[in-house]
Amino acid sequence: MKILAVETATSCQSVAVLDGTRVLARSDEDAAGAHARWLIPTIDRLLRACGLTLSGLEGLAVSIGPGSFTGLRVGLATMMGLRAATGLPLAAVPTLEGMAWNVPRADRPLCPILKARTGEVYWGLYRWTGAGTLQVLEAERVGPLEALVQSLAGRTLVLGEGWAIHRDELRRRLGRRASEVREAPEEAMAASAVSVGLAGLERLTRGEVAGQGLSPRYVQRAEAELKAGRNRVAPAHSIEFSN
Repeated sequence: MKILAVETATSCQSVAVLDGTRVLARSDEDAAGAHARWLIPTIDRLLRACGLTLSGLEGLAVSIGPGSFTGLRVGLATMMGLRAATGLPLAAVPTLEGMAWNVPRADRPLCPILKARTGEVYWGLYRWTGAGTLQVLEAERVGPLEALVQSLAGRTLVLGEGWAIHRDELRRRLGRRASEVREAPEEAMAASAVSVGLAGLERLTRGEVAGQGLSPRYVQRAEAELKAGRNRVAPAHSIEFSN
């Protein structure tokens, strides 16, 4: 199955064209808030490089958050527009779950981490089963570093910009438990359209297609809660886009 995958939940814009598990073309670049200007040209360029048109694709996959609200809006609006124009099935992949596909044979729980507001991060916990499926151990959350530290119990593989930015502080807070936390390889640290495509391919194969009212998984603590300095952790919630 040939699919186009897009990841715009972070400052890095990632686009990939896959044929099954084979990567036909990919682009990973720092969009620096310019997703709206660069996404469509990048898609066009990659399709031309593969000798494909939209009509030659069999599916679409997009990252739906958590992450940058602006980036998510651009990615979702673009892929929903392509779905409307082509009738192709669209798979919606949670960003952190997609990141877990960066390390598909991990032998320990995975914790993808993305930066959120100042001093806060998004994270989730996942585990690969013996059957090769991804199990959610803890759904997406957002909160202060200390809340993340409490989730990192036992042997864990961490990845993502949130870990890279706060590495030293998180290791300090973990104390002796830091020895149980291992970093993913450098090439597996960033959110990637290839991984979104692989996760999306699995969804499309089992008939899991995004509905018409596709919503981003945008996780954020309320401003009042931040000012109050509470340490509660916010669960995921959705903001709906109309087609």
